[in-house]
Amino acid sequence: MSKICEVTGKKVMFGNNVSFSINKTKRRFDVNISKKRFYVPEEGKWVTLNVSSKGVKIIDKKGISAVLKESRAKGLID
Repeated sequence: MSKICEVTGKKVMFGNNVSFSINKTKRRFDVNISKKRFYVPEEGKWVTLNVSSKGVKIIDKKGISAVLKESRAKGLID
């Protein structure tokens, strides 16, 4: 499962661990991704999406149909 939100397009970021002595080593900032199923009443079927916690909040606010339409326009979903 790739670490990309299918609603917001968020992906992993990279940065540094900085120690007390200011030594820097590379690290990853992973996105809080979870696989969720949503029912789309217009299509009459269930859709499984990899969404971040922010993506779930957006779906709650706008509705699944509007979010799917936007995501397909952006190219995040097939």
